[in-house]
Order: sequence, then structure tokens, then C-alpha cells
Amino acid sequence: MGRNFLRITTCTLAAFLAFSNMGITAQASDLNSILPSGGVGVTLGQGTKLENITPEITEANLQIESIVEDVEVEDTSAVDKIWEQIMEENSFRNLVIAQVNDYVNVRSMPSEEGEIIGKLYDDSVGTFIKEENGWYQINSGSVTGYVKGEYCVTGEEAVTLAKEVGTRLATVTTTTLKVRTEPSLEATVLGLVPIEDQLVVSEETDDWVKVDIEEGIGWVSRDYVTLHTEFVQAESKEEEERRLAKEAEERRKARAAAAAKSQQQSTSTKTESTSYTVSGDSEMGKAVAEYALQFVGNPYVYGGTSLTNGADCSGFVMSVYANFGVSLPHSSSADRSQGYAVDGLANAQPGDLICYSGHVALYIGDNQIVHASTSKTGIIVSRADYKKILAIRRIF
Repeated sequence: MGRNFLRITTCTLAAFLAFSNMGITAQASDLNSILPSGGVGVTLGQGTKLENITPEITEANLQIESIVEDVEVEDTSAVDKIWEQIMEENSFRNLVIAQVNDYVNVRSMPSEEGEIIGKLYDDSVGTFIKEENGWYQINSGSVTGYVKGEYCVTGEEAVTLAKEVGTRLATVTTTTLKVRTEPSLEATVLGLVPIEDQLVVSEETDDWVKVDIEEGIGWVSRDYVTLHTEFVQAESKEEEERRLAKEAEERRKARAAAAAKSQQQSTSTKTESTSYTVSGDSEMGKAVAEYALQFVGNPYVYGGTSLTNGADCSGFVMSVYANFGVSLPHSSSADRSQGYAVDGLANAQPGDLICYSGHVALYIGDNQIVHASTSKTGIIVSRADYKKILAIRRIF
């Protein structure tokens, strides 16, 4: 196999010109941060493409390299991966990240007099367009407007912060993904993950990705996942109104389904003599938690949905809620968008879905969850904060 080399230049225009045929478009502000000047000034109008300036650059003024490193790669796919990483990190410089207690208003004009057209919540991001009188014009989700600069960070500060507020995720693209103990096809299989599940990434190499699953930290081949960094974006006034109306309707339907179901079956759903205390203000949520606790000690089965013969994490949650007439997906990732959001574990109620990387559980109160954990442990009760929580969703 022929060897390929990727030439990484820290102070040169050459690396970017090599990719000019890709049709990359950059704002002038982007290039000021992407390309160190090396004694040569480059000024672009807004929306100017790199290929449009190629003819003006001669061999003479390309001699501005200060550090050149040849990186040997086995194939061109490795070059693509490195290039993607470079471009993604550089894109972080163009983010505007809110740093507030709750949210900053997005206005129609760069003034307190501007109409409020949306909200950029704390740690949420937008894409920088321009600065005007201490205000940043941004695009975030479906919202384009102005936020007060003092409540946000951008540029180099955003590069560091983006890695903290963003969630790096690997989405499974194969039917059943094997997660291994080491980055090798010869390594022991730690656990299995179904297609379309999303796993939190902690480390990446050219061929492998370190991810977090219920069984522990393991490795998956990059060939069977797609990678992206997830950020929370702004919400327009109209989107907020639609979301609240939809959530209210979903709660109404869930409550109606649970009430109808309870009339068809015995209301004696409490486990006979558990040492677990279900605490909280939601009576319907408490009923869900108490019902789920009956199955502690039963087996975990990958892909299973049986509360007695075996279920996996999302199959367990799905089957518990099915007993109350509520239909949930058999997917821990999809469960992250069910019901409506709960702000933090301190506000969780029994019956809430607690979503983790590649895993989902039911909250029972007092910082505890009941969940189908692993094939070794089966259905158990654990501390809710035993690992990082990605989302908390309330159904009723």
C-alpha cells in the first residue's frame, strides 16, 4: 500500500489553498483566526470563497511557512479525519456562547428597544455574524437576531468553552455495535449497543472512539459510528409556544391513558416489601416508580422488553410505562426527547426518565433510580448521579 502524508503547516496559507477545490466559504473574521498572517495581510469580503482568491496568490508570496510537519498516514481517509478535526475546532471560534444564569434575550435589533424574538439559554450557542455597538448578531436554530455581548463569549474563549458545553456524541450506524474493552478487534466485548443509539465520546483516535456505556468505558470502531458535537441552540418565541402547547397536550394524553388503564386493572401495584422509599409530589409518577420496583432482581436481556423474563434499559422503561397506557420508544436516545424537560436532578419526580450515555432509567425519588442495568446485575436500584446525566424527561 502506498503511503500518504498530510503536511500540517502552522503559519502558512498553503494548507488552505490545497483544499480550495472543496468550495470552502469563509467570512473575513474566520480567516483572521484561521490563517496566521506570517507577514502577509489577507482581506476578504464577506462570503468570498477561497478559490476566488487563488489566482491572485503567486508562488512567491506562498513562502511564509514557519513550521512544517509531515504526518504519515496509511490512507486518505485518515487525512480526511484530521482535516475534519481541524475545521471543526476552527468553527468553534465563530460560536457565540451564552454565559448567564438562565437565558439572554435575542432581539430584532442591537438595542434594548428591539423586539424579543427568542431566547438563548445558558451554555447555548449561536453562530457569530457581526458585532454592532456591543451586540452580537447571531444565527441559532431558526432564530437570527442580536444578543448583548456582555452576556456571551466568542472567539478564542469560545473554542475552550465549546468543548465543555458541547456534548461529543457517537451515533451507532450498524444494527448491533460491539463495544470493546480495548481499541482492538481482538479485545473482549464489553457490551452491545443498538443502531441509532447515541454514546458520549471521551477520546478519539484515527480508528477508534472511547465511549461511555452502562457496562463501563469502552471502545468502538469509527467505521460503525458517526461523530458530531451537540450544542443547545436558541428557541424562538413561536417555537417556545408550540413546545409548551405540545408538552401540555402530551401530559394530558398520558394522564388520560393512565387513568383509563387504572380502571382496567388492580391498583395494587406496590412491591410487597421493598426497602426503597418512593418520594415525591407526583401521585402518577409515584405509581409508575412503585410498579417498576416490583421487578428488581429480574434479568437484563439485550433487546428484551419482558419485565419478568428480561429487558434492556429502554425496554424496561417502555414496558413499565406501557402498563399505564403510555407508549414510549425502545431506544434510550429517543427517550431523551419524550415528554418535557426537567431542570436538574433537584427538580426530578418519581417516574421521570433519567437519560445517560446509551442508557435510561426511572427516577424513584431520594436521588435513586430503578433500571435494567447490565447482564451481570439485572434490574437494580442505584444512585441517580452515579454517572453524568444527559437529560431528565417527565411524561405526566
